[in-house]
Amino acid sequence: MSSDYDIQLKHAELLEYEISVLQKQISDVKNNIGLEENNPELEKIMMENTKLKHRLAILNRAVANESTASGSSGESTSELISILDELREIFTDAIKSAYPEIPNPPILVAQSSSKFCDYQCNSAMKIAQLLKEKNIKVNPNEVGRKIVANLPAIPNAYISKVEVAGPGFINIFLGKSYAINAMKMILENGIQPPKVPRQRIVVDLSAPNIAKEMHVGHLRSTIIGDSIARLLEFLGHDVLRINHVGDWGTQFGMLIAHLKDIFPNYLNESPPISDLQAFYKESKLRFDSDEAFKKRSYACVVDLQGGDPNSLKAWNMICDVSRKEFQKIYDRLDVKLIERGESFYQDRMKVVVKELEDKGLLEDDEGRKIMWGEPAEGIPLTIVKSDGGFTYDTSDMAALKQRIQEEKADWLVYVVDSGQATHFQTVFSCAKRAKIVNPDKHRVDHVGFGVVLGEDGKKFKTRSGDTVKLSSLLDEGLKRSLDKLVEKGRDQVLTPAELKSAQESIAYGCIRYSDLSYNRINAYTFSFDKMLEDKGNTAVYLLYAYTRIKSIARNCGGDFANNIQKVVAETTIQLEHEKEFKLAKTLIKFPDVIKLIAKDLFLHHLCEFVYEISTAFTEFYDACYCIEKNKEGEIVKINAERVLLCEATSLMLAKCFDILGLKPVHKI
Repeated sequence: MSSDYDIQLKHAELLEYEISVLQKQISDVKNNIGLEENNPELEKIMMENTKLKHRLAILNRAVANESTASGSSGESTSELISILDELREIFTDAIKSAYPEIPNPPILVAQSSSKFCDYQCNSAMKIAQLLKEKNIKVNPNEVGRKIVANLPAIPNAYISKVEVAGPGFINIFLGKSYAINAMKMILENGIQPPKVPRQRIVVDLSAPNIAKEMHVGHLRSTIIGDSIARLLEFLGHDVLRINHVGDWGTQFGMLIAHLKDIFPNYLNESPPISDLQAFYKESKLRFDSDEAFKKRSYACVVDLQGGDPNSLKAWNMICDVSRKEFQKIYDRLDVKLIERGESFYQDRMKVVVKELEDKGLLEDDEGRKIMWGEPAEGIPLTIVKSDGGFTYDTSDMAALKQRIQEEKADWLVYVVDSGQATHFQTVFSCAKRAKIVNPDKHRVDHVGFGVVLGEDGKKFKTRSGDTVKLSSLLDEGLKRSLDKLVEKGRDQVLTPAELKSAQESIAYGCIRYSDLSYNRINAYTFSFDKMLEDKGNTAVYLLYAYTRIKSIARNCGGDFANNIQKVVAETTIQLEHEKEFKLAKTLIKFPDVIKLIAKDLFLHHLCEFVYEISTAFTEFYDACYCIEKNKEGEIVKINAERVLLCEATSLMLAKCFDILGLKPVHKI
């Protein structure tokens, strides 16, 4: 254990003694002068006692942190900790110790955008403002210095030094102790998630309509929803991915009627429907132009909703064709989900309507039954139509109730375009009013996103003005990625299997990463040319970087290539070069990035993080030799510590890629 640890332990023991003395003094004062309110002598001693208790709390935390960072009894913990959480705890104790008279003081600790420090505490200015309101004039710089004076002994496990600059900014410089231990944790245990309470979470994503092809409009919900689910699963949550497909409604009447006309033997022989989109268009054309067909279509809807076996069989046939086509897309994008169509909630809609009626929450509105959220403004939900039928509002309420009461979900996530924001706001409000959602127990989020634009700045369409099919988009990605690989001559050095793996990794990776790297609230421009650039914050650049990093240990041969854990056990990491330390400091930000995304569900934070890692690695690799060779190209020296930093970087990138849904390859 370090000497800092011993010093802090002795200091803590002294503080405990001082507190015991003060407590005796308080007891004596109370006995001698009574318990008069606002007694100056008693208040002074009690204030001093409070300060000492805060300083003791700081030192006890520092002792525990030093033990964690250095490893108790030679052992290390398995997961990285949140640096921001630790710094906030340290500064919370210091600020409360310096200013115990301020209840709930502002704790403003954040990563620094400056190159001159790692983190900053910016509480001093706000505290000075609060003191001014109490008619206490003090310079923010003085406040900053007083906070620093109440910090635990520095350097310690996390902080090497602090500086008070300008109007009270407290610049924080990280120490190497934790960073060194963190690199060992990564190399020995892999990338472990920060510890969070386990929850049951339902993620609603993708949601195409039966009998219609998936198009570019489904791309963002599918990709964003999948990555959110991956991140929550990594954190250890119990995640249920639900595909809320449109598989019910009046349109199925016309589809069933058309099926019966075109394939009258459908009950005995599976109809060869190869193009459902064309099939849908044909039935819609007949529905709009043929009154007799429209009448039969409505009759088919009645039969279907009444449970007619033949109608149900026709409906199932149509749904199965769609499912197979959807699954091809999901397989290509490596997306896993469970289908829960609108049909699943038909009986549950009747139950939720009765429940809302019994609670007196429905109002009559020209024959409709509507429900307002709280406050009663905007557009209400239409729970029952004037003809007695149900709506999307009804099915959404039934689905929400089923997910909370039957699935026992603690947290619901709806990944649906931003155009539905008002609708979901109303659904959530009505669910709270109906006591289906308990805000103290349940979290509900609408994860909205903008539209996909073409390079002309307009909604992404084909040249003929049709919606772009998702399958066509993925095919085009495969073609362009292969062209890029051939242009670089990779077809000459990779085997056919390796070339195919690289092609798919780049094609699907660039489509996913381009989407996720944007702030999801904004619309984004879809451009294969930009996606496939091998410079800047793109999937291609990052995948190439990862492959190069993975090759370093492999090129060393021996234990580096075949038994890296032996090298880890035999190597001391010191981070002596500034670029080594900078790379390590970047890697240890991971828990803070993950916790931030779990809070706001914006995946672009992770994209920014992996690009920051790649940039820090490039600086490290350019400045620090990992392998030294002679003129003949023979290895004459291997810097084991630096090769291990490369390995730690590759492990971190691989975990981030997995959350983002990218599939790196060893050769590209």
